[in-house]
Amino acid sequence: MVGADKMRISWITDDQTPATVAYGTSPGDYAKSATGTTSFYQFDVYKSGQIHEVVIGPLHPDTVYYYRCGGNSARKFSFKTAPSAFPIKFAIVGDLGQTEHTNSTLQHISESNYDMLLLPGDLSYADSWQPRWDSFGQMMEPLASRRPWMVTQGNHEVEISTPPFTAYNARWRMPFEDSGSTSNLYYSFSVAGVHVVMLGSYTDFDPSSAQYKWLQSDLAQVDRTKTPWLVVLIHAPWYNTNKAHQGETESVDMKKYMESLLYNARADVVFTGHVHAYERFTRVYEDQADDCGPIHITVGDGGNREGLATKYIDPQLEISIFREASFGHGELEVVNATHALWTWHRNDDGEDVVSDSLWIKSISSVDSCKV
Repeated sequence: MVGADKMRISWITDDQTPATVAYGTSPGDYAKSATGTTSFYQFDVYKSGQIHEVVIGPLHPDTVYYYRCGGNSARKFSFKTAPSAFPIKFAIVGDLGQTEHTNSTLQHISESNYDMLLLPGDLSYADSWQPRWDSFGQMMEPLASRRPWMVTQGNHEVEISTPPFTAYNARWRMPFEDSGSTSNLYYSFSVAGVHVVMLGSYTDFDPSSAQYKWLQSDLAQVDRTKTPWLVVLIHAPWYNTNKAHQGETESVDMKKYMESLLYNARADVVFTGHVHAYERFTRVYEDQADDCGPIHITVGDGGNREGLATKYIDPQLEISIFREASFGHGELEVVNATHALWTWHRNDDGEDVVSDSLWIKSISSVDSCKV
């Protein structure tokens, strides 16, 4: 999604093809077209295919569009734009990878009738082996071609390259400029009454950094009368009672520097990945339960090839409400300006069994938390 009424469509080909997208609201009737750019990148001896990017629009909200890319008239696609007002449903999952568990996760997500997917980092697990980016794109295409996917980076996107994030930035370009960011690694956008902030765990975040200053500015501009909900995504969790990934600077120091910014802005929920398990905390600030703090939820359970993080610190902290080492995904259905339903689905259960659920009341509607 680019701005309020545009979409960026990206695809990769081995051969030269026009960077054009023809589209319309009826199958086979492509009344409009747009032209974009073509690029490629090199990673050691690997040279990527032709990366085409085209921004189309203006588009109507909550509408199905039919489209085809470049010179290939045989391959036809469709996507649905996000709604412009409540309700809206987000599918949220991190640490996807390319395993049978990933396949199961994607199958369940595809059945959920979601409007937009949010991914807090660790996409392909290419880890510098570039053909894995290609296979990941092929694996994601059935879903990512039909709904907006908004992502941020994780540690597996850093890769051994100069500059870092070479493949990620070339293949997964987000609309960072629209929010005043100068980096594809952090940005924000608003959709249907929700302001979503995507932060970068693996770029500078101290108070002198560009990301910190951008976040200050971005949060200061949030109008809760227009976007009553404030949702944040980060890769490395600030709250975590799993034994995996304890004490990392991306968690400890980023929390130290930035937690007060999110608290003072009255963020509703912070979604993270990195830990390959599911965990939900109560509203929390500075390690204590706080009715005006955000709920922290770890969803690093998409299906990666490294397996699950099965060992937890005992006894369980009072601020940790639910934790389980299983693969799955979450759904946040924002019903209106005051209430949203969060559900987490284990892969083993199918979509008819919700393993964890919570009705969330927006902090902007709580008088005692208003700043």
